Amino acid sequence: MVRAEAADVADDGALKTPDRLRRRVSRLLSRLTMRSDRLITEGLARDDARKWHYAVLASLQEYGPASQAELSRRSGIYRSDMVGVLNELAERDLVERAPDPADRRRNVVTISPRGRRHLRRLDKVLDDLQDQLLAPLSPAERDQFVQLLTRLLDHHARGS
Repeated sequence: MVRAEAADVADDGALKTPDRLRRRVSRLLSRLTMRSDRLITEGLARDDARKWHYAVLASLQEYGPASQAELSRRSGIYRSDMVGVLNELAERDLVERAPDPADRRRNVVTISPRGRRHLRRLDKVLDDLQDQLLAPLSPAERDQFVQLLTRLLDHHARGS
């Protein structure tokens, strides 16, 4: 199925995807998501990072120290996967874990100075990747696209 999905253009350059498929918003969003995920995953990998690393570091930078459970809620990373993500970040000295003084059974995670520097570098990497993804759009179109996507996601998050 992936091979058929990726082929919108025939060998002679003519479009071969049926128009009724090309007009389906759900299909367009799915295809763009696949391309975006591949671009971001490959781009971050060149910097030896992963999407979930960025999500955790961004959450810690913006909202401050948190428990693993809180980080899971903030970032959308499954709680069962969070320990592995935090282990990877801690091994690189990007985060620090310390027992919670209020509940010594859990840890509080904090972004380290090295983690802040790494996050700034990843911000630049992601800015460049976003520019590649949105290259055909003007700055005003990019802003409108983000606003529309945000509106759709907010609407469906309320309805869930």
